[in-house]
Amino acid sequence: MRIDKFLKVSRILKRRTVANDACNGGRVSVNGKEVKPSYNLKVGDVVELRFGGGTLKFRVLILKETVKKEEAPTLYEIINE
Repeated sequence: MRIDKFLKVSRILKRRTVANDACNGGRVSVNGKEVKPSYNLKVGDVVELRFGGGTLKFRVLILKETVKKEEAPTLYEIINE
């Protein structure tokens, strides 16, 4: 699944266009490497999202095309470092 779609489906970012802009702006990295919106995400990848006031780092647990709002947090695990 594309990284921009995962960020939207998991509701980490509100819209896919916002996810696209974040990737194109160099604010998203997977396993320590900056990625474009078309990057193919895999289970177990560690994603780091940098934004205004801080950083969100999480590990991908499940890839699904669609999920209900309540199930969205089960797609990833937040990593505290």
